[in-house]
Amino acid sequence: MAQQATASSRIASLILRIFTFILLLTSLIVLATNSIGSNDDDSKVRFTDFYAYRYMLATIVIGNAYSVLQLVLTIFNIVSGGDGMPFLDFFGDKFISYVLATGAAAGFGLTVDLKRLMDASEVDLLNFDDKAFASASLLLLAFVTTAILSIISAYTLPKRV
Repeated sequence: MAQQATASSRIASLILRIFTFILLLTSLIVLATNSIGSNDDDSKVRFTDFYAYRYMLATIVIGNAYSVLQLVLTIFNIVSGGDGMPFLDFFGDKFISYVLATGAAAGFGLTVDLKRLMDASEVDLLNFDDKAFASASLLLLAFVTTAILSIISAYTLPKRV
């Protein structure tokens, strides 16, 4: 029964890690393509003009790198039938989930402040904020999946006697 529980937790971890990777990749694409203005002049506003969005980008990249690493390790553990590194899974998932949460919070905070400060007639700025809000929302969902992975990995830790 314990062997079946660990096999099912590995499969659940694999599915959640793939979902996390997809969420982070989508969030990265939405954020990286977020800009307003024309390409001809220097008045183009990009997400890199704001520190909070740059921090959000950094958390997405760090989360994606960790997600790819854990995807490879999870697939290897499923194929080989090994236990893997439960402490890396547990503490890594905890750390990355906190990093993703702070990135999402930074993105939400700046987006709300920009919406409050801008004129409602500026449609381009509203689209800019909507894309940033969508990216922060995807990042928040990635945090939730990583937090769930942390809970799953807590059950695979070695038990103390």
